[in-house]
Amino acid sequence: MNKKILIVGPAWVGDMVMAQCLFKLLKQRDPHVVIDVLAPAWSLPLLARMPEVSNAIVMSLGHGQLGLYERYRLAKRLRENKYDQAIVLPNSFKSALVLWWARIPVRTGWRGEMRYFILNDIRHLDKKRYPLMIERFMALGLNKNEKLPEVYPLPDLNISPVSQRIALSNHQLINPVKPVLALCPGAEFGPAKQWPENYYADVANVKLEEGWDVWIFGSPKDHPVAERIREATGERAVNLAGKTKLEEAVDLLSLANVIVSNDSGLMHIGAALHKPLIAVYGPTSASFTPPLYKNAKVLSLKLDCQPCFQRTCPLQHHRCMQELKPAIVLATMSSFEAPQSRVIHDES
Repeated sequence: MNKKILIVGPAWVGDMVMAQCLFKLLKQRDPHVVIDVLAPAWSLPLLARMPEVSNAIVMSLGHGQLGLYERYRLAKRLRENKYDQAIVLPNSFKSALVLWWARIPVRTGWRGEMRYFILNDIRHLDKKRYPLMIERFMALGLNKNEKLPEVYPLPDLNISPVSQRIALSNHQLINPVKPVLALCPGAEFGPAKQWPENYYADVANVKLEEGWDVWIFGSPKDHPVAERIREATGERAVNLAGKTKLEEAVDLLSLANVIVSNDSGLMHIGAALHKPLIAVYGPTSASFTPPLYKNAKVLSLKLDCQPCFQRTCPLQHHRCMQELKPAIVLATMSSFEAPQSRVIHDES
C-alpha cells in the first residue's frame, strides 16, 4: 500500500505556493506517496496546478474561525481515508485538532498553542537552522534532525494553453506579439508594503510608450488603486484587479514577460510561473519569504528602519518605498533578456 499523507495547508496565497516545496520533497523521497491537502476553497486552483497533490479537501471554515462541531464532522469523514501521517503547516491549535479527531496515527507539526497532546510527532523550531519559511515547511517532511537536501525543490505551477486561451477570452484580451508587463500593486498585509501607485503608473507609461501591453492584477480591494494607475496611463493599461478568478490570474500572469510586484501572494505565484520578476520590498524582508526563482530581482533600500514588519509606517515617512524610485525598477527591468513573443502554441 502506498503511504498516504494529509497536509493541513496554509491560509495565505504566498504560503500555499511555497508549500509546494514540501509536496515536491515528499515526492522525491517516495514517488508513490499519496498527498492530500486540507485547504481553503480559494486555494483549489493553485493546488490543481501542483501535480504532486492527489486530492484537495476543502476546509470550509475561514481563517480565525474555531467551528469545533464543523471540524469534528470533517475529522470523522477523514477517518475513512486511513491516512498514515498528517503534517500541519499552520501553528494554531485549531488547525491540528482535526488531525487528532481523525485518528491519524502520526501527527507532525511545530510546537505552538499548547499542541502537545494533539501532535505526537512534535518538533521544536530552531529559527537559526531554518531561517526560510520553505525550510520550516520541508523540515516537517523529514525525520527529526534529518538534514534538508542540498538543492531545494522549488514551486513550479503547471499551466495549460487551453486554460490560457479561456482566460484571455473571458477578459477580452487578444494574443498579439506585444510583450506584456504585469503589475501587482496590492498587498494583503497593509499599505506599508505597497509601492506608491504613481510609481507603478510611471513604469507603466514608459513601457506603454515602448510598445508593451500593461495588465494590472489584484484582489477586489485592490481595484481602486489599480483603476487610478490605469487612469494615469490614459486608460491604456488594462485593470484586471478584482475581475479575475484566482485561476484566471494565474493563467494570465503566465503570459507576462515581466512582473513588477509588492511582497504579496501574486509575487510568489509569478515566481512559481518562472517569470522575470521584480519584487519591491519595504517593511518586510526577503530573508524569510523571498520569491523562489533564479530570475527574480529583489529591490530593497536596506534603510536603518528596515524591516519594521508594520502594516503602516511607524515613522510616518514611508521612505523605504518613497525613495525606491521608478528609475530603479526600470533599470532592473532592462537587465532581463529581450522579451519573447507570448503567442500561445498548441500542445503537441
